[in-house]
Amino acid sequence: QGTLPCGNSLAPVAAPGPVHAHNSAPANHGTRRAKLCAETAPLCPGKAVQHSKSSLGALTLGAIGVVYGDIGTSVLYSVKEVFGSGHVPFTQANVYGILSLLFWTLTFIVSLKYVVLVLRADNHGEGGLVAMLALASQAVKERPRLRQVLLMVGIFGACLFYGDGVITPAITVLGAVEGLEVVSPGWSEAVIPLTLLILLGLFVVQKHGTASIGRFFGPVMTLWFVVIAALGVVQIASHPEILWALSPHYALDFMVANPKVSFILLGAVVLCVTGSEALYADMGHFGKQPIRLAWFSVAMPALTLNYFGQGALLLEDPQAVKNPFYMLAPDWALVPLVLLATAAAVIASQALITGAFSVTKQVIQLGYLPRLRVEHTNVRETGQIYLPFVNWSLFVAIVLAVVLFRSSSNLAAAYGIAVTLDMLITTILTFFVLRYHWRYPWWLCLGATGCFFLVDLAFFSSNMLKLLHGGWFPLVIAGSVFVLMVTWKRGRALLHDKRQSESMDLRDFLTAVWASPPVRVEGTAVFLTAEPGVVPNALLHNLKHNKVLHAHNLFVTVHHHEVPWIGMNKRLEIEPLGGDCWQVTVHYGFKNDPDLPRALQLMRGRGCELEPMSTSYFLSRDVVTPSLASGMAPWREKLFAQMHHNASGAADFLHLPSNAVVELGSKVEI
Repeated sequence: QGTLPCGNSLAPVAAPGPVHAHNSAPANHGTRRAKLCAETAPLCPGKAVQHSKSSLGALTLGAIGVVYGDIGTSVLYSVKEVFGSGHVPFTQANVYGILSLLFWTLTFIVSLKYVVLVLRADNHGEGGLVAMLALASQAVKERPRLRQVLLMVGIFGACLFYGDGVITPAITVLGAVEGLEVVSPGWSEAVIPLTLLILLGLFVVQKHGTASIGRFFGPVMTLWFVVIAALGVVQIASHPEILWALSPHYALDFMVANPKVSFILLGAVVLCVTGSEALYADMGHFGKQPIRLAWFSVAMPALTLNYFGQGALLLEDPQAVKNPFYMLAPDWALVPLVLLATAAAVIASQALITGAFSVTKQVIQLGYLPRLRVEHTNVRETGQIYLPFVNWSLFVAIVLAVVLFRSSSNLAAAYGIAVTLDMLITTILTFFVLRYHWRYPWWLCLGATGCFFLVDLAFFSSNMLKLLHGGWFPLVIAGSVFVLMVTWKRGRALLHDKRQSESMDLRDFLTAVWASPPVRVEGTAVFLTAEPGVVPNALLHNLKHNKVLHAHNLFVTVHHHEVPWIGMNKRLEIEPLGGDCWQVTVHYGFKNDPDLPRALQLMRGRGCELEPMSTSYFLSRDVVTPSLASGMAPWREKLFAQMHHNASGAADFLHLPSNAVVELGSKVEI
C-alpha cells in the first residue's frame, strides 16, 4: 500500500472521525471549523465538533430554516387533499379520526423513525441516502451479490430524489400562490404565470449562491411556524374539544370503520411528512441535537396546532374545505399570509434545489454520472456549489409540471410515490446498517425496522393508486435518471476493461525507456491515469510526438471512496519508480472537493518540488465509439458515447490550472 506523508498506512481508507459539514445548505456557524477539521484530520483526531450553547442556538435556528422548509409548508395542502377527496363525510368522528391519523403519522414516521432511529446511522457525521448507501454497501462488502443489489436499490433511491425535486417546488409555490384565489376569485388567472415567474427568479439567483439569502431562512421559517401555530390556536380556542383527537384510538376507530377509504386516504395523509428525508440529509450540516431540538420544540408543535385548527374550522364550516389553511386567517391577514407562505415555499424549494446539487456531486464522485461543471459560490464554504446543467434541467422539468398539472390538487396526485418509495428504501438500508455494520442481533434489527417497513409499504401501496393520475410523472423522471446512471457505470466498466486489455505495465515500460533514455527537459509532468501501474496514453503520445521526458514525472490516479471525507493526512499514497518518477494515488471521499494541485503540494520534501510555473498536466481525452461487440445494447452504447463526449473535462473537475493542461486524444471502441 505504500506510506502516506505522515507515515500512516492507508489500509483501510477511512474518514477522520465524525465531522459536521454539508454540501446542500447555506452558510452556518460551526461549518467552517468542521470543514477545516475534515481537511486537516491530524488537528482534529477523530473528535466530533462539539456545539457550544451559543452555536447550538444558531444551528437550531438554521435547522428550522433549512431542514423543515418542506415539511413546514405541507400545511398548505395536506388537510385540503384529505378532506377534498370527497371520500370522507364531515362528521365529528371522521374529522377526529383524520386529525389523529395526521398526528400519529407525524409521530411515527418523523419523530420515531427519522429523529430517533435513522439519525443514529451517520456515516462519519454525514447523513442522506447517499451516505446511508455507502454505509450499507461497506457493511456487506464481503457479500458481493447483496452489495450489488443494495447499490442498485440505493442509487434508484437517489434518482427518486430528482422526481421529488421537481414536484416539491411546483406544489409548494403553487399552493402558496393559490391563496390569491381566496383573497379574490379574480386572481385565479394570475396564479400560473405568477408561480412560473417566482420559480424563474428562484432558479436565476442560484448561481449567486445561498450565502446572501441563507441568513434569512431561519428567521423567516421561525416566523412561519409561529404564525401557523397562532392561526391554529385561535381556531382551537373556539373548539378545544378537538384536542381529544390526539388520542390514537380515534385513528384506529376510523381505520377499522372505513378500511377501504383509509387505505385510499393514506396517499393524501402522507403529504404531511413529505420533506422528512431532509432530517437525515442535513444531519452533516447541523448535527443531530439541533435537528432534534428544532423538531420537538418548534416544528412539530406548530404543525400539530395548525392541523387541529384546520380540523376545528371544518367542523364549524365544511365549505372551508376548498382551502382550509387560508380560511383560518381573518380577511385583513390574507395578503400578508400569502406573501409569508410564498416566502416559506421558496425556502422549501431552495433547500431542495441545493440538495440536488449536493446529491449530484456525490453521485458523480461515486462514479454513476459523468463529470459536470461545478461552480463554487463561496470562497470559504466548499459545500456551497452550483451546477448549471442540474439547475436548468430542474427548472425545465418544474415548469413542465406546473403547466401540465396546473393546480396543487392535481400535483398532489403526482406527489407521494417518489417520497414513500424513498422512505421505504431508507428503511431497508437502515436494516442492513443495523445488522451488518452495528452487528445487532436479527430479532432486534427486524423489530427496529420491521414496523417502519410495514407502515412505509402501506403508504407506498396507497400512493400507487395515483399512478395513472399523475404518479407516473416523478417515476418517469427517476427512471430516466436511473437509466443514465447505470449506463454510465456500465460504460465506464467496459471502457476500463478495454484499457486494461491494451495496457502496458508502467515499471516494465520505464525500464525499457531507461535503456535508451530520451531528452530530459526541466520541469514536472503530471500524467493522469485511470489505473495505477499502467502506462498513460498521454505519456505514449508525448514521447512519440515530442520525444522528450520531463525531469520529474508523476503518474497520478484519483480514487473516490464510499466515505464522506478523507483528511489531508490520508490524501496521498506515494510509490517511487526510480529516475525521478513516482506513482501517486490521490484519495477523496464523496464529499471532498477534488483539488489536485493542492493535494500534490504534499509531495514537497519527498524529492519532488512542484512549482506551478514549471508543472504541466497531461490528460488523455478518449473519444468513445460504439461497436458491434457484446457489452451493452447499441442504444445504451450510443448514449454512453454521447454522455462521455459531453462530460466536463477532468481539468475543471480537478481544479487544474487551464494554462498548464495538455490534452492528447485517442479513440476507444467499446
